[in-house]
Amino acid sequence: MKLYCHPASITSRPVRLFIAEKGLKVKEEVVDLFTGAHHSPEYIAINPSRLVPVLEDGDFRLTEHGAILKYLAESNDFPEYPKDVKKRAKVNEIMDWTNINFYRDWGYNLVYPQIFDHHKRPSSEGQKVANEWGLKNSKFWFDVLNTHWLGDGRKWLTGDEITVADYSTGSIVALGNAIQFDLTPYPNVKKWLANVMALKHWKAVSESLDGYHASLAGQAFVR
Repeated sequence: MKLYCHPASITSRPVRLFIAEKGLKVKEEVVDLFTGAHHSPEYIAINPSRLVPVLEDGDFRLTEHGAILKYLAESNDFPEYPKDVKKRAKVNEIMDWTNINFYRDWGYNLVYPQIFDHHKRPSSEGQKVANEWGLKNSKFWFDVLNTHWLGDGRKWLTGDEITVADYSTGSIVALGNAIQFDLTPYPNVKKWLANVMALKHWKAVSESLDGYHASLAGQAFVR
């Protein structure tokens, strides 16, 4: 198997982490996002969306990190994507909630426009509105995550066992490190994220991201 990815990609991280934690033999091919390699004709032929990660398993090709996580877990009979239909549905539910609701406001309105030039709005007023909207809604979603998904004190998002939902949502929530977002008002989220970040390979897989986030220290962010 081959994984097209970048070590500083938020959506590459959960897949790379899962592969490392499970000891899977997957060859990585780095797509250099910082030089625009994802816009090359060669890569567009692989993924017209021009995004990473992409998994190739023989002649089978799969995009979207959530789908890749589920495929890797299911094809290897790993418990992180449960076979029980109701348990699996809960994993799907939280992953859909994260990607459709939380990530939209958190990533694309609050964090990314502040740390990536190509996500910045074309006017200062547009940037201000996006960031304020993103912050307001992100706080709402964090409250839902803290009180609904994690409010009963569970260790992982769907119960006592880690699932691919924790890998996916954990990486996205940890994006807050880029703007030094304070999770203190959300103690259940903070505790759960600490569990994710305590995984054996988290530090190694996150090295490039941590370095980039460290380079942003001292900047003023809406947070």
